[in-house]
Amino acid sequence: MEGNNSVKKVHSDGELAVEIPETAHQISSDSWFQVGFVLTTGINSAYVLGYSGAVMVPLGWVFGVIGLIIATIVSLNANILVAKLHEFGGKRHIRYRDLAGFIYGKRAYSITWGLQYVNLFMINTGYIILSGQALKATYFLFRDDHDMKLPYFIAIAGFVCALFAIGIPHLSALRIWLGFSTFFSLVYIVIAIVLSARDGINSPPRDYNIPGTTTSKIFTTIGACANLVFAFNTGMLPEIQATIKEPVVENMLKALYFQFSVGVLPLYAVAFMGYWAYGSSTSAYLLNNVSGPVWVKAAANISAFLQSVIALHIFASPMYEYLDTRYGIKGNALAVRNLSFRFAVRGGYLTINTLVSALLPFLGDFMSLTGAISTFPLTFILANHMYLVAKKSKLISAQKLWHWLNVGFFSFMSVAAAIAALRLIAVDSKTYHVFADL
Repeated sequence: MEGNNSVKKVHSDGELAVEIPETAHQISSDSWFQVGFVLTTGINSAYVLGYSGAVMVPLGWVFGVIGLIIATIVSLNANILVAKLHEFGGKRHIRYRDLAGFIYGKRAYSITWGLQYVNLFMINTGYIILSGQALKATYFLFRDDHDMKLPYFIAIAGFVCALFAIGIPHLSALRIWLGFSTFFSLVYIVIAIVLSARDGINSPPRDYNIPGTTTSKIFTTIGACANLVFAFNTGMLPEIQATIKEPVVENMLKALYFQFSVGVLPLYAVAFMGYWAYGSSTSAYLLNNVSGPVWVKAAANISAFLQSVIALHIFASPMYEYLDTRYGIKGNALAVRNLSFRFAVRGGYLTINTLVSALLPFLGDFMSLTGAISTFPLTFILANHMYLVAKKSKLISAQKLWHWLNVGFFSFMSVAAAIAALRLIAVDSKTYHVFADL
């Protein structure tokens, strides 16, 4: 269904008529397997190359392993809650803000849209930083000079991301690109695991002690907890679920089970192997640690760059959908009006993203801050409270108490993690200047 001009009604699961809101993008067109790959692409993006340093180093073996497992379980549970509300009240909620607005009212709609915008903007900022780091790492494999700085590579990465955004009109149009994304992910994941394993076998005993003073350990631990939830969540589940074929809830659950079973295994493998091989000296970008043939490392870095370009498009799609729907951009994707609109609007949006990425290229800090101020509220606080409000008459007292405990705990964690992340950014900003060459 593409370019809906008005609210339509369809019968979901052969029962009640469900309203579908207006949108300029395709909905109800993708299989659960394709959606599962979209979700898996998100969690196994080039961000996985940072979890050894951003999660395992601050937490250590015991709390790092336990934390990743618990984060997987609670993230699956929270996403299931949101997925089950997709057709709540006889209407398909194809945007997160639509769902919040339907349950709470107009003010919640605006607040949720603001949170989601910040979440996706910062995720995309991280992708551009990652892309720039991958390009820089590739460059230094062949040239040992400092003529090219990280901000230059970030600018190149942002330009390529803009070209891709202009060429791909909507999320469902990724199709074959998801296959390329999976291939690129396998390349850098396999290379990172194999080279890390080789380095670990040939290296002397590593130091696994958590670095830093007592005070800094407290803040980095809290920041790592935000990174844990950032690793598994998109903050745009209704937008992804909008693309899935009927029955939308049942098929989305299949996609989520795929994501949180098969899909998390590569993430675990990279995070654990990288930390095992390099210990507390593991960098925020694992490919900077590995040693091996130049062509192999180049293939891994180039794959990480190309996969980041594709993954960014997924997380930018809610903004693209909003703008395309708002200004009536539909029909032939190659029409001059549509192409020029994407060139101006998407190009402008990613230019701002790229500028912020070059200005403050602190990837680990951005992951922590994103998890704190948007992933915690969107994925855990809102999910549990919305489900509580929507299903309160059907929940027993123990279930209600469980959801309230989740709301309270993750509210506390959101505030604590935001303070920790802002402190990390402040410390790094003193250590490094803006447009730093990290």
